[in-house]
Amino acid sequence: MCAQRLKVTVGVSGGIAAYKSVELVRLLQDAGYDPHVVMTRAAEEFVRPLTFAAITGHKVITSLWSEDAGVGSEADESGIEHINEAQTTQALIVAPATAHVLAKFAHGLADDFLSTMYLATTAPVIMAPAMNVTMWDHPATRANVETLRARGVTFIEPGSGYLACGMVGGGRLADNTAILATLQSVLASANISTNDLTGETVIVTAGGTREAIDPVRFIGNRSSGRMGFALAEAAQRRGARVILIAAPTTIAPPAGCEVICVTSAAEMQAAALQRLNEATIVVMAAAVSDYTVKNATQKLKRDGARTLELEPTADILREISTRRNPGTLVIGFAAETEDILANGRAKLERKGVDAIVVNDVSSPHLGFDSKNNAGTILTKDHEVAIPPTTKAAMAERILDEIKRLRTLPTS
Repeated sequence: MCAQRLKVTVGVSGGIAAYKSVELVRLLQDAGYDPHVVMTRAAEEFVRPLTFAAITGHKVITSLWSEDAGVGSEADESGIEHINEAQTTQALIVAPATAHVLAKFAHGLADDFLSTMYLATTAPVIMAPAMNVTMWDHPATRANVETLRARGVTFIEPGSGYLACGMVGGGRLADNTAILATLQSVLASANISTNDLTGETVIVTAGGTREAIDPVRFIGNRSSGRMGFALAEAAQRRGARVILIAAPTTIAPPAGCEVICVTSAAEMQAAALQRLNEATIVVMAAAVSDYTVKNATQKLKRDGARTLELEPTADILREISTRRNPGTLVIGFAAETEDILANGRAKLERKGVDAIVVNDVSSPHLGFDSKNNAGTILTKDHEVAIPPTTKAAMAERILDEIKRLRTLPTS
């Protein structure tokens, strides 16, 4: 069973960028949200409501009037549906937001479902404008944007480049990943979550450990810590108490977590074992060194070729799996470059964990040193593929799978 998903309403208005909203809806689903779609009449000229209905499984609302109020299998149970939609959504995203929609929102006009819902909701509102560069730069549009900003609307600035009208400049709809990241930030700031991990204590390891060559040099890896930090932040947002064991990174850990800073694999092992009895879930996302340098006590001098003698570090994941309390879930990570699934399944069996998140780290655009990731969650009898997405979105999918594992009978 997946976690209860936060309802997010996507308002689609009439611009050529409306086709990008289809992928946005899919991305929201992948990130663990429950998207509902509201379309203006003009938007229907670019994308048919049936497209969104097929993806979301919900009717698509296109009008204030019940006989014309959407596509899908759900019955219209409310005579004032815009009030119901406004009160039950956790956020309203308008993407694309045309100049016309900006003007209507700024001046309080309510002549269709989307503009009426905007006035009726107290949920956070996010707008992603898309239009001709001259329209975007027009003083009237800029004034409307500033008016809405003053009222608390969050704007995602359009990008620059080649526009559908043939001009080059600002006005392109922002990337869907940027829209998703903004939504997650806004919901976190508003303290809006599913709270489906309330009562859980989650240990998350993150970053890349360093093994000393001598007192001033070390062997390390390219882990940025972003995946582990995203998991810690998402778990905390969903109600868990989070203990974050962090190896060195270049980014700040999420606020609110209990952070234990470590450097080496041995230090991470000691910290994890010390706190293991408190955990109900352990997610080992750190890139832990497999080897450490033997006798790294004195600073090496440059006096010719040297050979470093390495010895294996402790198998922290296996030790955690063996020593955990009954009922504690343990999830590991496997960074692979070949035979991805086969190696992942072998590690799942070898370590005795409940799940392995395996990902291909050979791509320069995913995994290490990237804000994006992709992979597959492997369990004994289940497999969940996660296509390329943000690490924040991937964290939500991993936590959804952990919740599913929590519902399974113990063996």
